[in-house]
Amino acid sequence: MADMKDIKELRERTGAGVMDCKKALLETNGDVEKAVEYLREKGIAAAAKKAGRIAAEGKVNAFLAEDLKTGVILELNAETDFVAKTDNFNELLDQVSNHLIQSNAKSVDEVLSEPWYLDENKDLNTVIKEAIASIGENINLRRFQKYQTDGFLYGYIHMGGKIGVIVDVDGERNSENELTAKDIAMHIAASAPEYIKRDDVPEEVLAKEKRIYREQLLNEGKPENIIDKIIPGKLDKFYKQVCLLEQEFVKDTEKTVEDVLKDSGLVINAFTRYELGEGIEKKSENFAEEVMKEVNRQ
Repeated sequence: MADMKDIKELRERTGAGVMDCKKALLETNGDVEKAVEYLREKGIAAAAKKAGRIAAEGKVNAFLAEDLKTGVILELNAETDFVAKTDNFNELLDQVSNHLIQSNAKSVDEVLSEPWYLDENKDLNTVIKEAIASIGENINLRRFQKYQTDGFLYGYIHMGGKIGVIVDVDGERNSENELTAKDIAMHIAASAPEYIKRDDVPEEVLAKEKRIYREQLLNEGKPENIIDKIIPGKLDKFYKQVCLLEQEFVKDTEKTVEDVLKDSGLVINAFTRYELGEGIEKKSENFAEEVMKEVNRQ
């Protein structure tokens, strides 16, 4: 029997109905990733969300040095939205951001063991544990990405820390270009691209997409001799969904992001987009009831 937790995750990732998710898990021996592919192949799920279960509270922060040459984006989690809005939590967020921008650590485990930038007699892990004792909730530094550039950085925070973006821009730093960088960062927050350009998409991702498209077309009864002619068109649509440069610009859909950048003479070297809690499970008290309602409708 399919695990209810897996059914919930699959439903949130694909938008498919409960019973379709249950069947997909049974067909794939409970493998959620294979079940996602199964649903896509059957045409039940158009595309899988990159983020699975979005649940954790806390905040995402994008913190930049004054010269905009160095910056960091991070996610600091708490148990409740109430705590994430408190002065104590936000002071800790600012301090952790300051620590990270001065650190050369490459991983969370590494940075947690570093001497605290305000007191070398304790490490960052101890500072967070002290905050947990004071605030009364579990707090977790989940992830971070540090940037250093010869161009300039732009950071954007949406919905009070629910989504954060940092963009590494190659070009002259002036007020006009900073406004363009802000527009691009806002676009990334809204449109959630995964890559900058087609060449950045890994071969294994393309191979997986092609296989799924082939299965979809076979299930639709398309003859083999025209499937290979249809797949390139489907890949073009895929690129427009996941590649920043090919997406329609949110502020002017007559242009692509690439058009906007050409107009300004800017180049995007890299970007990171964090969405608060993506991939973390949150308890749902009513999910079992929701499942039973759908089962009874069958």
